[in-house]
Amino acid sequence: MIWMITGGTRSGKSRFAQEVALQHSDTPLYIATARSWDDDFALRIKRHQLDRDDRWTAIEEEKDLSKLDLQGKATVIDCATLWITNYFSDEKQDIEKCLEYAKSEIDALAEKKELILFVSNELGMGLHADTDIGRKFTDLQGWVNQYLASKAQKVTLMVSGIPVAVKG
Repeated sequence: MIWMITGGTRSGKSRFAQEVALQHSDTPLYIATARSWDDDFALRIKRHQLDRDDRWTAIEEEKDLSKLDLQGKATVIDCATLWITNYFSDEKQDIEKCLEYAKSEIDALAEKKELILFVSNELGMGLHADTDIGRKFTDLQGWVNQYLASKAQKVTLMVSGIPVAVKG
């Protein structure tokens, strides 16, 4: 079962996903999709790592999420934005190829029996990208979010740390 948790930057998405996972599993999985590009991003990753105690098993996987063995545990995938960024970057911004890839991965994850809490950044609540690549990625992320939400049994929008049920 997929549960999509979306919202803006620092809205509490990851914290909420982790709380839900711990309600469903004593030893949940955390799938980290981030690549560390610079010192600032490395610090952001470290902050996320410190949020999890020894009950968690962390798996770093940048792209191929559906191949992972979720071991029957509640699983947090954090986050869709970084996940699709990795593929977008590797595939030289081929939007069609990236979208088809994302859809096939989401379809495969939807077949799994485990609770999958998929964290994603919500779009359209901020500045419009001022570069061609930024606009391409915004389009791609929007389409991936729409597809993910269509396959999810639950969708929660985080607003200033408050979860708002959107679906399910």
